[in-house]
Amino acid sequence: MSRIDDTKPFLPVGIAVLTVSDTRTLAEDRSGEVLVGRIAEAGHRLAARAILPDERARIADQLRAWTLDPAIDVILSTGGTGLTGRDVTVEAHRDVYEKEIEAFATVFTIVSMQKIGTSAVQSRATGGVANGTYLFALPGSPGACKDAWDEILKFQLDFRHRPCNFVEILPRLDEHLRRK
Repeated sequence: MSRIDDTKPFLPVGIAVLTVSDTRTLAEDRSGEVLVGRIAEAGHRLAARAILPDERARIADQLRAWTLDPAIDVILSTGGTGLTGRDVTVEAHRDVYEKEIEAFATVFTIVSMQKIGTSAVQSRATGGVANGTYLFALPGSPGACKDAWDEILKFQLDFRHRPCNFVEILPRLDEHLRRK
């Protein structure tokens, strides 16, 4: 089973938080606040934060810009992962991904099933990699953001997590771009 190896150092990463909503402001962004709080509590750096409306091109443009920022290692978006016509965050993420982390959606669904039962089927949470940066699209509810962080991301973004974690392979995510 997984564990934290206390003989290894903790390595903080830079994390950007993007809230996708047609109606929320920073003052009303409870899901973004959940993520910001957990990022700080874990010892990581909040590298950027923004709110954008449910517009696929604008979301994808912001994700692309952040993947090119050397201060950002991970992008967490919240909102727009459902099934309604305005929910386009997953499509925007996939417009940017070089590789999709299919198991993230599977593990998130397993975690969600334990909390909300079959309603978990309505989430389209996703994860991927682009330009050496991890990207994760989380549902817009504070509970879903807590579940994703507390049950998955907190561990995978901790270099000390064993048997493996996202941080240890972070320097190799863009190795294909450096090869000639």
